[in-house]
Amino acid sequence: MSGHPLDIRRIPGSWVGKGPYFLLALAILAADQWTKALVEAHFFLHTGIEVIPGFFQLSHVRNTGVAFGIFASQDGTASPALVAFTILALGAVLLYLRLVPLGERRLLGAVGLLLGGAAGNLLDRLAAGAVTDFLDVSIGSHHWPAFNVADSAITVGIGLLILDTFLGRPAATEDSPTDASGETP
Repeated sequence: MSGHPLDIRRIPGSWVGKGPYFLLALAILAADQWTKALVEAHFFLHTGIEVIPGFFQLSHVRNTGVAFGIFASQDGTASPALVAFTILALGAVLLYLRLVPLGERRLLGAVGLLLGGAAGNLLDRLAAGAVTDFLDVSIGSHHWPAFNVADSAITVGIGLLILDTFLGRPAATEDSPTDASGETP
């Protein structure tokens, strides 16, 4: 029945076939929440252990802002505007996931990473008013702000989006099978 004009696989913006990217987002969300729970259970706030001397430590800090503490509140709680913005951003990422053609695996992977990372940090903001960060990197006197699994997924997702922008789409060859929408199955 795949040749029928009402075949859902031919409708632009379908969820069909995007399950693996939702699973990627769910895996990121689960890993993020699990690692944050471990840190919260085993480290007092503002303490940590050095893993690689002079380079990497695990620490427990709370961030009420966004990346690197930007827009952090002074009262230790998440700003309602920041929570609302994050919810709107998640909605935009979901819409984009729906619109990306199924054959665009790199782009879909990037969106899955963004979705999982944004959901992980939003869940923290809603539940605790702040995000737990614990990955702490420094080189000499240069210190990078602490981050977490969700932040890492978001960063890699953005990197893949940029890569996709510059590399573009692989050109279909005459040997590549395509369906009526031009997507490679």
